[in-house]
Amino acid sequence: MHPRAEQFRDRVRRELNVEIDPREFPEGTKTAADAADAIGCDVAQIASSIVFVADDPVVVVTSGANRVNEDRLAAHSGAEGARTADPEEVRAATGYAIGGVPPFAHDGDVPTYMDETLLSFETVWAAAGTPEAVFPVAPGRLRELADADPVDVTG
Repeated sequence: MHPRAEQFRDRVRRELNVEIDPREFPEGTKTAADAADAIGCDVAQIASSIVFVADDPVVVVTSGANRVNEDRLAAHSGAEGARTADPEEVRAATGYAIGGVPPFAHDGDVPTYMDETLLSFETVWAAAGTPEAVFPVAPGRLRELADADPVDVTG
């Protein structure tokens, strides 16, 4: 297992007292479509953690089938506007690089929102610290562990 995915797994165990099962796909899971192809699930079951700046950094865990509407995100978070964070902002806010940002266990205390459409699935797949590693999780459990507010910020 890649050391970064192993660190994430161990951090979740230590900080949240939760066992996760990271799975690695050498062909990569950097995009939602890549992840769905590698896993063999619907792209809508990919829980993509995307960092935005809406005055301050926020994480939006969205279905791979959806796009975040930055105006809706800004309105929901009470910010004047929202934009996708650059790679340095992503790493500073979460401790992870783009493509490997997990939905929880970030370095910083970043507010997290969750695409409410993910709640319709039994299992979703989220990044486990690298662009090649993902783990399965029940959406309700993901919401709880990420302390995420389910919102409609897509479209």
